[in-house]
Amino acid sequence: MVERTIGDKRLRMVRGDITEIDVEAFVFDITENAKLGSGFGGAIQQRGGIAIQKELDEIGSVPTGEAVVTQAGILKADYIIHVNGPKFREEDEKHKLESVVKSALARAEEKGVKRVAFPPIGTGMYQVPLDLCANVMVDTISRHLANGSNLDEVLIVVRDPREITPFEAKFKEGV
Repeated sequence: MVERTIGDKRLRMVRGDITEIDVEAFVFDITENAKLGSGFGGAIQQRGGIAIQKELDEIGSVPTGEAVVTQAGILKADYIIHVNGPKFREEDEKHKLESVVKSALARAEEKGVKRVAFPPIGTGMYQVPLDLCANVMVDTISRHLANGSNLDEVLIVVRDPREITPFEAKFKEGV
């Protein structure tokens, strides 16, 4: 685990399953059509219940760079913040990633969340480069926490061992 203290706020990287972390909300990357899909999205629906997808169906769609919130069903968290992040080789990938992180943080603030967990957005199936993801996410979250946030702690939850090195390097930068 690595961490960065920003005033009285904390940004930490931990390894684990984001659905098992003790937070009020966690972030999950979905497609524009607001479907949980297969793979990890299917696991979230299976673990949390079909109410999550039903709520997403009511929302309808999520434009790239935006975030929406649903209840988390029977998962530990209260909310899931669903984001539509960038896809590999899309134009302006960095800006889209920054926008989606800001949007997710704004939704967490609106819900009064104190602890929120993010995965490395887009680095799995969407193949966003890990270095780009680590740089943008850590910088964007750090700026947010430094500017009067009501969040107490933001976690970046890694699952894949390949994600650890770029995030650790970014956390240690400038320390």
